[in-house]
Amino acid sequence: MRTMVIAKKWGNSMGVILPAEFVRENNIQEGEELDLTLEKKGNVLKELFGALKSKKTSEQVRKEFRKEFESKWME
Repeated sequence: MRTMVIAKKWGNSMGVILPAEFVRENNIQEGEELDLTLEKKGNVLKELFGALKSKKTSEQVRKEFRKEFESKWME
């Protein structure tokens, strides 16, 4: 069972809300004791950096984007 939640301030504590769909799928009942394992989400940009491979250089991509943008909006 995995789901993504966001910690929110709740009084002097922090809390998470389980999405309704997750609760239904896992038949979680109010007052039920749960054993949670937490994994702090890292920086998504750092995780993606270098993960996408392209045969084009950034300069080629920039030129193609600019050419397409100018043809659509700069007439």
